[in-house]
Amino acid sequence: MKDLGGLMKQAQAMQQKLAEAQDRLKALQIEGTSGGGMVKVTLSGAGELKGVVLDETLLTPGEGEVISDLLVAAHADAKRKLDAQQAELMREAAGPLAGMNIPGLKF
Repeated sequence: MKDLGGLMKQAQAMQQKLAEAQDRLKALQIEGTSGGGMVKVTLSGAGELKGVVLDETLLTPGEGEVISDLLVAAHADAKRKLDAQQAELMREAAGPLAGMNIPGLKF
């Protein structure tokens, strides 16, 4: 029974760490860029689009398709960075259990 008690304490500690990691994720602001910085988008930790900044040189007639492509690329950049940050926070929170394939937990 002593091992079960230790396991329960580890599970509770991991649950607390996961809750803290989720709080840190909510506070994240991740920026993605494209076009050499001509387009910047900001995503929240939940993946919500929070901001878009366009270089004014893009705001000329006929640049609509370029702007669209750059927005998609900047969003993809921000999403990739966000996914990496989320995975890192979850690995940190899981500690020694990070290498285990536990249903319902994504690391």
